[in-house]
Amino acid sequence: MAERDWRAALAATGELVGPITRAIVETHGDRGRRAIEAVSELRVKQYRDFTVVVGHHDEHVVEDGGCDCADAAYNLDPDDPDEQCWHALAVDVAERVDAVDHHDMWYSEVREFL
Repeated sequence: MAERDWRAALAATGELVGPITRAIVETHGDRGRRAIEAVSELRVKQYRDFTVVVGHHDEHVVEDGGCDCADAAYNLDPDDPDEQCWHALAVDVAERVDAVDHHDMWYSEVREFL
């Protein structure tokens, strides 16, 4: 199952079943595993202004497929649209399996308390 195929399969089934999970991990390695873990732990949060993925040490804003994390800034090829950090992958997965935790508030308001 190729890169784009897992996304289509996930959108069609709406759930992380074995072959799709394997395809994500085979395609993205540790980033894929971490994304699946974040989705299963409901760490993808949608606010009025941003989607945020809660990591173990920090929260990262994912917007239009891009992320503000160091991995995205320094390790990914900006000319390869299929390369994503695990935060952006988690958002892709969570949106397709309806596992985004929605909050009717602005992230900037929440961030003030962190």
